[in-house]
Amino acid sequence: MTDQAVDTSGTAAGSAAGWATGEFFGRERELKALRADIERAGLDTLAGRKAPRARVLLIAGRPGSGRTALAGELAAGLAGDYPDGILHARLTDPGGERVPTDRTARELLDNLGIASPPGAGEDELSAMVRDALAVRRHLLVLDDAVDAEQVDPLLPDNPDCLVVATAQGPLTGIPDVRPCTIGGLDTASAVALLGRSTGEVRITVDPTAAHALAEECGGQPAALTLVGGWLAARPNASVADVTKRLHDMPAGPEQPTGARPLARVFRFVYESLSQPTARMLRLLSLAPAGLVDAHTASALAGCSVSGAKSALDDFAAFGLLRRKSGRQYEVPGCLAPMMKALMENRDRPTEVQLARARMLERTVRQLQSCRAITEPDGSPARKKLAGLPRALRFSNAPEGAEWLRIRQPALLASARIAVEDGDLDTLARRLVAALVRALAAHRGAEAAAPDLYGLHRLVLGVAERHGLHREQAAALLNLADLDARTGRMQEALTRYRAALDAGRAAADAYATGRAMESVGGTYQEMGDWQRASDWYGRALEQRLARGEREDAARLYGRLGSVHTYAGRYGEGLRHWRAAAAGHRRLGDLAGHARALSEVARVQEYAGRPHESLRTCQEAVECARQAEDVRLQGALELRLADTLDRLGDPAAAEVHRSAAETLLGEEGSAYEIRSTSPRD
Repeated sequence: MTDQAVDTSGTAAGSAAGWATGEFFGRERELKALRADIERAGLDTLAGRKAPRARVLLIAGRPGSGRTALAGELAAGLAGDYPDGILHARLTDPGGERVPTDRTARELLDNLGIASPPGAGEDELSAMVRDALAVRRHLLVLDDAVDAEQVDPLLPDNPDCLVVATAQGPLTGIPDVRPCTIGGLDTASAVALLGRSTGEVRITVDPTAAHALAEECGGQPAALTLVGGWLAARPNASVADVTKRLHDMPAGPEQPTGARPLARVFRFVYESLSQPTARMLRLLSLAPAGLVDAHTASALAGCSVSGAKSALDDFAAFGLLRRKSGRQYEVPGCLAPMMKALMENRDRPTEVQLARARMLERTVRQLQSCRAITEPDGSPARKKLAGLPRALRFSNAPEGAEWLRIRQPALLASARIAVEDGDLDTLARRLVAALVRALAAHRGAEAAAPDLYGLHRLVLGVAERHGLHREQAAALLNLADLDARTGRMQEALTRYRAALDAGRAAADAYATGRAMESVGGTYQEMGDWQRASDWYGRALEQRLARGEREDAARLYGRLGSVHTYAGRYGEGLRHWRAAAAGHRRLGDLAGHARALSEVARVQEYAGRPHESLRTCQEAVECARQAEDVRLQGALELRLADTLDRLGDPAAAEVHRSAAETLLGEEGSAYEIRSTSPRD
């Protein structure tokens, strides 16, 4: 797991924003060897070929050995050689689960400022990363790789880039990689790291005890950081006494075999905590993506937000957590398995489930508050927001947007956790719905589309698991819309048809009508006019049967468009006239004017310019009555264009001047040209 105990700046060395390090202890030999490896002639060079890919440096070591911090120190020292910057991605979650390659690729694309298509698969996204890096000079840090299959798809096809990977062992399958294997720090560096926490005086008064403590910790940076934090909080404690107590303490079941120094130190620090604080620490292993804030800790432990904040500060002082930006903390990957093991051994499953449910429920309320702050004053959402506890409210929209930005990795992980749990499906659906609304409200549907796609897939999984046909139809419609928006028309068509089946199973008229219309729209985008008109016709029959006149008027227009594109002008005119009549009956003057303008367009295509002129004049009058200035101006331009074609430039100029008066300098943006539908 990711660890960072050697760098003591308080800023995670894994930050993508610069990899600035503070105090760094030891590893001079390893740093020298890694830098030398960059210049080493590779196998391709020795064979007289140009290297096709970036050089890969591997730092191998157990969790807690400081491999992440070493990668950060190396990257900071090399930053000047890579003007396009340093990119960082963590390939293992704090809980030990491997991060899917598609999620890593999206993260890297985000850092590169490149939008990733919603719904794109692993191969497409990793290819986008390689394409982007092929023309840049980046240093890419891939932290805590499980195996070569995680690293290989992301390797830049560019020898001007450099990749630094960290892992527990060799990455078999990636050629020409010599691991730099690290263990504990040398004694002098270990004592210096210990003294950074305890103060130099406690080291100098008993250097023998300090050396013995460093050896008892196996020189492991994570273990030294923990025991140093414990000593710093107890200035009267003896270094020699701590060394003896550690020596006599069993490792316990919380640490994998081979990492006993860290296990002993963790258990020593843990057993010094009060019972409520120790319980909170155990439950922090449930934190989504290993990211904790005061609200998360408060909900997990069932305590006040202020009490949770105080406990988190204490944990950070001990080295049990790392501080991050935005009042967040991160569970170190090397400690997460031990915290989880303690929770499983000491907390009843029902208590753990209740803690997880409290955390997710708190997240739902925060997301609802985050979205509500974007609503106008006096709206129902804002009134509901005012009734929430002060700690859950945001004072303004920018504050809510910033919270959403900072917490987004944890929020997305919360949604995945809730869905995977299986016993919290009602809460999972509420959480996903709240997150979808918050992302759309603050970022817009277009910008949030990649994340929304993943969330809709989660909802679909829950709906399929429980046979919830209405929710299944809604999720399929949302996914299909995103597929269609990104040009994956066949995928969209498949999902729209599945949504139609789910809507019928749920007897949901809205979903079935929407699905049929969307199938027609997809065929229209594909240029299959016959199938498009067939599906629009089915949707229209349903709308008419249900008396949904507004939707029927819209569908008449869509049918008119399809028939016109197909060159069936008679059918096109019939349906556009029906659309115009429908809008007129609804009292929708603007809709009536737009439909009439389309009637005029089709009449011109059909070679009936005089009829087109009269219809266009009628449309202008409707737009005037509707007091829709922009529409009226656009129709005046259409009328002028038609008059030009009929050989009456003087009259055309009159209407063009009227359009300029109505539209001002924006006139050209609203001009409607009477061109062939095939142009």
